[in-house]
Amino acid sequence: MSAATETLNPAGHADEHGHDHGHDHDHGHHASTGWRRWVYATNHKDIGTLYLWFAFTMFITGGTMALGIRAELFHPGLQFWQPEFFNQLTTLHGVIMVFGAIMPAFTGLANWMLPLMLGAPDMAFARMNNWSFWLLPPAALLLIISLFVPGGAAAGGWTLYPPLSIQGGMGMDFAIFAIHLLGISSIMGSINIVTTILNMRAPGMTLLKMPMFAWTSLVTAYLLIAVAPVLAGAVTMLLTDRHFGTHFFKAAGGGDPVLFQHIFWFFGHPEVYIMALPAFGIVSQIIPTFSRKPLFGYVSMVYATASIAILSFMVWGHHMFAVGMPATTQLFFMFMTMLIAVPTGVKVFNWIATMWQGSMSFETPMLFAIGFVCLFTVGGFSGLVLSIAPIDTEMQDTYYVVAHFHYVLVAGALFSLFAAVYYWLPKWTGNMYSEKAGKFHFWWSMVWFNVTFFPMHFLGLAGMPRRIPDYPLQYTDFNSVASVGAFCFGLGQLFFLYNVIHTIRGGVGKAPANPWDAHTLEWEVPSPAPHHTWESPPDEALVKKGLVAQALEH
Repeated sequence: MSAATETLNPAGHADEHGHDHGHDHDHGHHASTGWRRWVYATNHKDIGTLYLWFAFTMFITGGTMALGIRAELFHPGLQFWQPEFFNQLTTLHGVIMVFGAIMPAFTGLANWMLPLMLGAPDMAFARMNNWSFWLLPPAALLLIISLFVPGGAAAGGWTLYPPLSIQGGMGMDFAIFAIHLLGISSIMGSINIVTTILNMRAPGMTLLKMPMFAWTSLVTAYLLIAVAPVLAGAVTMLLTDRHFGTHFFKAAGGGDPVLFQHIFWFFGHPEVYIMALPAFGIVSQIIPTFSRKPLFGYVSMVYATASIAILSFMVWGHHMFAVGMPATTQLFFMFMTMLIAVPTGVKVFNWIATMWQGSMSFETPMLFAIGFVCLFTVGGFSGLVLSIAPIDTEMQDTYYVVAHFHYVLVAGALFSLFAAVYYWLPKWTGNMYSEKAGKFHFWWSMVWFNVTFFPMHFLGLAGMPRRIPDYPLQYTDFNSVASVGAFCFGLGQLFFLYNVIHTIRGGVGKAPANPWDAHTLEWEVPSPAPHHTWESPPDEALVKKGLVAQALEH
């Protein structure tokens, strides 16, 4: 991280237009250096950087666990782990990737970019921002330490279904506490995002003139505020069932284990969109930039985002088609799930229409964005297959489901994060990344991702269940292919890390203020972005200039 500390030049540098955006009013309140700069950070850029490095660390941690899973499944029979430990790997891999890698990465991007895009001097609550970040490392530590306590880590899958989660050892209590901390962090980060977007936009920037990334961040933050307490309630009931003699989910005491599934998925399905919507926002910034056209159907994109958010509260039962719900309930959830595919489809067609007849160029951010559109659509279609209740009854808890959600979360959320890093890295570091290295990272990831996860569709159709350390012989070939793909994919992410560090240390040369000729406000400040930006808000003329340039371009 010390390398990253060198990337931000001291405030007060005039940009190439000679504006100095009011950087001379610093009063030295960011003068702290060394560890204090990070521990006491209140600057949105420093906190964004902390979030992103934390998320990458968790990505490598969760990825290592995934490789532990794939190593075991390379051949039938038990090779490396006892089944108990294998279940701890699958559980922690899920929890760490969702709550430790993807969500903090998007929060980090929101922290870094929203003030710059909106023309705000910082996030609304700078000190709360510090706290929402510093709750994350202790939570991550709890999850990792839980591997070493008696009985090992939580082993009931990332969904923590009872009765397993009631019977587990103290590792489960560690996981519950970690989830509480992560939830508090998410809620505070979201309150910050909502307040910043609603109250701190530049003059002239109405809600419907905001960049699409701001819209998706706003809607995502509202979703998180709505559902993080639901998850907290569910795991708190688990805790009291475990230690305080309640019977919320214990059938023997009159409780209902299926009740937990309802509460969990009432959180869990909006959560899926919490991980998808920011990705939609990023792709909606990148595709117009590299197509040299404004985003097609901007207003419909905003409405689609809101529709997805509202509908996401009405589909949780599609995760539970196999629990014996009444037929009418199944029908309701089935039709609502098909309905939520409509606004998602609107987005996909809008992205395609944006590229249509554009003067496209294929730099790394654009490649990842196009890869996102193609593969996310595949994941969307397999989700549509699973929305059909009688089919899902067959596919429930098979590798078909694993394939589906990894297409949505790896080729979806993760690819959009890669796109975002390549897109904004010149702004963050002031240096250009190696385009050749970036393209190599894209094609390597694209190929091995599909080698890893495409065969899982076939495994699921053939009936292989999830979360098993051993399997019958007929599943061997596809598992071997998937395991080779996973190790190659993982290796490629170390290449990404090298590329980022190389860029921080100078890359292939200095980056101009606006290397992509984009029209949003973050490109009006110098590269690297000074420590303090927009201390006096941008002129209305500057906001309009971007909008006019976008309109004229076509």
